[in-house]
Amino acid sequence: MQHDYLPFKSTGYFSSLICDYLDEKPQLHQFYNRFPTLKDFKAQIEEKRNSKSVSLSHRSVLVSVLEQQYKNVETSDLTLQHIKSLSSENTFTITTGHQLNLFTGPLYFLYKIVSAINLSKELKENYPNNNFVPVYWMATEDHDFDEINYFNFKGKKFQWNRNTSGAVGELSTKGLDDVLELFSQDLGTSKNSEDLKTLFENSYINHDNLADATRYLANSLFKNYGLVIIDANDTNLKRLFVPYIEKELVDQTSFNAVSSTNNVLATVSDDYKIQVNPREINLFYLTKNVRERIVFEDDVFKVLHTDITWRKGEILKELLEHPERFSPNVIMRPLYQEVILPNLCYIGGGGELAYWMQLKSYFDSVDVTFPTILLRNSVLIKTGKQAEKLQKLNISNEELFLKRNRFINRKVRQISNIDIDFSKQQAALLKQFKDLYTLAEQTDKSFIGAVKAQEVKQLKGLKALEKRLLKAQKRKLSDEVSRMTEIQKELFPNGSLQERNANFSEFYLEYGDCLIPHLIKNLEPLQGEFSVLTF
Repeated sequence: MQHDYLPFKSTGYFSSLICDYLDEKPQLHQFYNRFPTLKDFKAQIEEKRNSKSVSLSHRSVLVSVLEQQYKNVETSDLTLQHIKSLSSENTFTITTGHQLNLFTGPLYFLYKIVSAINLSKELKENYPNNNFVPVYWMATEDHDFDEINYFNFKGKKFQWNRNTSGAVGELSTKGLDDVLELFSQDLGTSKNSEDLKTLFENSYINHDNLADATRYLANSLFKNYGLVIIDANDTNLKRLFVPYIEKELVDQTSFNAVSSTNNVLATVSDDYKIQVNPREINLFYLTKNVRERIVFEDDVFKVLHTDITWRKGEILKELLEHPERFSPNVIMRPLYQEVILPNLCYIGGGGELAYWMQLKSYFDSVDVTFPTILLRNSVLIKTGKQAEKLQKLNISNEELFLKRNRFINRKVRQISNIDIDFSKQQAALLKQFKDLYTLAEQTDKSFIGAVKAQEVKQLKGLKALEKRLLKAQKRKLSDEVSRMTEIQKELFPNGSLQERNANFSEFYLEYGDCLIPHLIKNLEPLQGEFSVLTF
């Protein structure tokens, strides 16, 4: 296996905010706690150890809930040991989270979890007196079904169609047998394809709801590495979060803090995009088939699209009696995670880290330790045959990441037997017009406008000629262009990163049980660069 790296910045697929974060630009220091380096985890461990949210009583509740959730799950001894170890004050978690995407959804689901597993191992090697547990946080309370009801396999979309409402974790798996039937027709009959069919069937057909199905799936893929999977939609866990929910209802804490941060972030750079905007109350009300926003209007708390209302005393009574009915949105979910877990680090994609950076002041305002935030591993997987084609076409990894038109234009210029680069002619033309501007200044300044108009016209004409010549060369080299375009399409489906489009099943079909061990062996969570793996 060959492993190459590219700086995230040079791929062109990551925002300026994330690239500046990776470069540790000083203007971003106020938006996070510590940068993810091995030496800085020492201070993060001590700060979290002393946090009020990781008391032994909190840990006891966490362990009890996890043991109950794993009661009917066949898992590894290592995972069970990890769960038990969470009762110790020397045990900490490394967490990643993801929606309950059908059959894991995009390939980066694997990369998130591998990052958490490998960082836990690396921290154990460097801080042996502590234990580090990789955790996958299932987004069971999410209600956006359209984002999770499909996966892509070899250019085809396999979609689960049904009417839904409420939290997706509670959804019945009814109808997924139809998806399996269609998927099976495309898988073939190899051993790996049979393994995939069995995995899908055991996950979705043999479980009644999406949360249990996803737990089974993730456990099947990662149990040998001690992964702990948590469903935080639990009454006992929510009870630990009651003080923060109450503060949100009464004081609108997150709205004030995050709004202030957003204003500051906007002044730092025009290139930094706001990922999430807080609402006055960042909570949903959650019951069977219902997950709707809580709002405060006319001195009354209301649940949108329902007849449910409370006065202040009534909603606080409801909170104490039924904490499970209060569901944090994207603003409050990170806080909930850090309150119930002894967590050191959250691992996520670029968009996730961007909105985590909007939350630092909110964490400070409620006195909860802000975790280290780490960009997950990103990977492009090439087969040996694809690598061979790329070598024959003389295509570098850097060129592969170019957008389609720029990629083709660059390669056509490289392989042409004539020079299609008119930059020399443009430079000569600019020099000529510089002399004309000088002449106009010395004679008749009113002539400057005419000189400018002629300069624009001739530069435009020169660029048009260059484009026509390039287009002609593309036609002449159509065979080479076709082969280059095809290999880039294979590796960047729909013009996007492979990991954001393809499903793990494509690669499991090829590599079987070796796929995840190879990823575990090769991905380094603190490397800070984009990986290109040739299997």
